Amino acid sequence: MRIKIKWVGVCGSDVETYRGIRSPEFVSFPARLGHEVAGTIDKLGPNVEGVRVGDQVTCRYVWGAFAEYVVCHPFNVKVVPSWFPLVDTSLIEILPGVLHAAEIAQINQRTTVLIMGQGVSGLVLTQVIRLLNPKTLVVTDLNDDNLALARKYGATHTFKIPSPETSTTQVVGEEFPDGFDVVIPCLLEGDGMVDAIDCAAFAGKIVMYGCIGVSSRPIDFLKVHRKRIDIYSTEPKRDIDMRHFYNEGLRLVLDGLINTSEIVTHHVPLSRIDEAFALRDDARSTAIHVLVDCES
Repeated sequence: MRIKIKWVGVCGSDVETYRGIRSPEFVSFPARLGHEVAGTIDKLGPNVEGVRVGDQVTCRYVWGAFAEYVVCHPFNVKVVPSWFPLVDTSLIEILPGVLHAAEIAQINQRTTVLIMGQGVSGLVLTQVIRLLNPKTLVVTDLNDDNLALARKYGATHTFKIPSPETSTTQVVGEEFPDGFDVVIPCLLEGDGMVDAIDCAAFAGKIVMYGCIGVSSRPIDFLKVHRKRIDIYSTEPKRDIDMRHFYNEGLRLVLDGLINTSEIVTHHVPLSRIDEAFALRDDARSTAIHVLVDCES
């Protein structure tokens, strides 16, 4: 099927490529960026059934979407009701990974949770994790506005990190000296894993939603061993699981339990996409989710 693209979010993985710090195996050459898609079905192949031309869709596992059109398979597409605003649709793409992260974390009413970073993914994760009723839901970020949203979304404690160079334990360690049962780093840089290991409690879990970038600090695997920490990745391992989480994520949004509209802070036309990347690249910017308008 061919998708007429309207909106594409600038993901953190796009920003890492923009910075030139992504390893070659993550990026084809020339790099094809853009995957948080909201658009409409423009054309169908002869044997595609169940969807129609004109359907609003979100896409997943689709790359190169900073464009007018993209061609993909039905597996990559989830139809969104026509009454739901298309401008609020692109973030549904991240929900399968978020929901899988929440599931493998095995959170209950006795669990203490730390989410490091309240950018796009962090704020969505905060909304999902609060539905699991953890004992404590602590979040950190550089930006006061992001932390205010996190409190609205259910965080029990919010901590401002004064600079990207400040370790998380310096900020949260006094109030939570024993660490956290579950730590979910939602930061781009690999250095966040060093902080996540320090913040994890004995026999705790780290669910790597982020921190897959290059780390400038050595990771102490002996500390991982001594603290008996389990480390998990977040992408569903089976295609059928991805579809299950895609369906569940869309339902949570349509039921009003996950808000995708407040996180959108900027709209930039495709002709000025450099401005969109500059906004997302600035750690001190007020930008959270930056949407590129591919029809403008």
